[in-house]
Amino acid sequence: MLALGSLFAQAPTSWTPEFSLQFQTVSAVTPSPDGKLAVWVQTRPLIETERSEMVSQIWAGATDGSRRFQLTRNDKGASNPAWSADGRYVYFVSDRGGGAQVHRILLLGGEAEKLTDFKGGVGAYELSPDGKWIAFTAYEPPADEEKSKKEKRDMHVVDSNPANAALYVAAVEPGSDGKHKHRKVFEAKYHVAEFDWSPDSRLIAFSHSPTPSTNDWPKSDVSEVEVETGKLKDLAASAGAAEHSPLYSPDGRYIALVRSTDPPRWAADDRIVLVNRKTGQARELPATNDTQPELIGWSASSTYILYSESKRTRTSLSSMPIDGPPEPVFEPSQGIVSGARLNANRTVLGMAWEKPDQAPEAFVMKEGVHSPVQLSRANSDLPKLPLGHTEVIKWKSKDGLEVEGLLTYPVDYEKGKRVPLILNIHGGPTGVFNESFTGRWDLYPIAVFAAKGYAVLRPNPRGSSGYGQKFRFANYGDWGGKDYEDDQAGVDAVIAMGVADPDRLAIMGWSYGGFMTSWTITQTKRYKAAVIGAGVTNLWSFTGTADIPGFIPDYFGGEAWNNFDTWRKHSPITYIKGVTTPTLLLHGEADDRVPVTQGYEYYNALKRQGTLAKMVVYPRTPHGPREPKFILDIMQRHVDWVEKYVR
Repeated sequence: MLALGSLFAQAPTSWTPEFSLQFQTVSAVTPSPDGKLAVWVQTRPLIETERSEMVSQIWAGATDGSRRFQLTRNDKGASNPAWSADGRYVYFVSDRGGGAQVHRILLLGGEAEKLTDFKGGVGAYELSPDGKWIAFTAYEPPADEEKSKKEKRDMHVVDSNPANAALYVAAVEPGSDGKHKHRKVFEAKYHVAEFDWSPDSRLIAFSHSPTPSTNDWPKSDVSEVEVETGKLKDLAASAGAAEHSPLYSPDGRYIALVRSTDPPRWAADDRIVLVNRKTGQARELPATNDTQPELIGWSASSTYILYSESKRTRTSLSSMPIDGPPEPVFEPSQGIVSGARLNANRTVLGMAWEKPDQAPEAFVMKEGVHSPVQLSRANSDLPKLPLGHTEVIKWKSKDGLEVEGLLTYPVDYEKGKRVPLILNIHGGPTGVFNESFTGRWDLYPIAVFAAKGYAVLRPNPRGSSGYGQKFRFANYGDWGGKDYEDDQAGVDAVIAMGVADPDRLAIMGWSYGGFMTSWTITQTKRYKAAVIGAGVTNLWSFTGTADIPGFIPDYFGGEAWNNFDTWRKHSPITYIKGVTTPTLLLHGEADDRVPVTQGYEYYNALKRQGTLAKMVVYPRTPHGPREPKFILDIMQRHVDWVEKYVR
């Protein structure tokens, strides 16, 4: 197996897309029950002649940071680690031996043991507290599926027989025949998503929706099942709200979950809810800062719930007491933490942490100690190339609203020197640009741009997460309106700072960022180059072909046939006449979220006007590119397009 690093004959002297692909991401930092050890996942891109994939391996180390070692090495990779109750085994998912299956390996090493053998492969899994069972979600393909394909009878009726995931349990220890038998916990006609074992290992609480379609998330409810009998009970099934993410308290008194407003909104407005298991009464806890809490787990005392949330350009870890307002647990002075996990005894918290100038690594933080300890050295051996300085800047939009974003300067920037500026717009629209590592492999190679002398502005206009519910909903019914003004005011501010050259501007973005890019070049000719990634360009045709037909109607207050003029007024394609900006369009051929036809509509309209345009379509690629060769190509095309038309 050859990693990307084998492509280099010598160490690089400046940032390139290839060098960014050298960096590993870190995730799923999971401390052992006794808190003395932790495991985590390191993921690196793999590029060979016939391979282009991300490969993950599990590492382990002491929580004092004193030692670390690689635990798994199979070329199929391993992910989603979990500990046995006694700390002897590490469980994980790998597709070695056919399909994603649960395995376990002794911490001391040796061969991994396969514990599930499910034809369709497993999804999420969780060990029971008593260590006897593995619960997992999985979809079982119909018995005649392969035969239908061979006989060319594999037509399918839209919205019928969806591939719902069911809930299964498998014995951890093999039976007398040497097999780990599994069984479906209950029969139901809906899709099982997140789930959690009760402390006594008798019950499982789980969220479910009618189908696995993303469009069905507003119909999510939470139920409980008795594992031995399959007896079901509703825990949270509001007629108008969506409920998900159930977690049992250690003392068994409560189930915490997340509930949306009624009706659910796509921009999200969620609360933590406490369900009393004895009475069934549900109580809404105080609102969190951004009203988008992601639950991590309960405290050992069952008196508060840990959660994470975006907070402006950073992330915060907080606690929600069962009585009282939320309290901060860890708010980094810079950077973001992600993927936080508690150990089984709820005494140590694992997380990944990165900063604009610091690659992601694994950290742990013990209860009551708010200074994380670094465990991994996933990226410590790579050359330390200079990075452009990144800072948070603020500006006033046209209507006086304060907006902020991240400005990355060119490497070795000289104060007062005007340089070309790239406006990079995030997706969502509820995405947020945060203080992540600028050198990481990404569709937008910020470190590469900075090394080539560009400044990069990444604004968080109204509609972004991290700034509270009111700000996040401020672009409802107004895509391309005041959010556009927020972005342009940010560019004006960087020009006024004496940093940006107004005659050398470029714009780019993916998804909603692609919408804003395609919109912007219909409104102004100030940009010398544009790159539209998986962009929404026509609101009506997007809604009729995407996998989320309820998305735009929520943002624009109803269906297009009842409000056509509004949809037309906010579609970039409406104003495409006269666009002259050289435009590159990038799109995945298998994109169900923003179908590739959105790109074709815009591209063909540009070409028929004689506007300089190029479109690149990536086979097998969904809304977010996954294959390293394609990611590398996209990074390089962004750089080349800007270099050609802006420099």
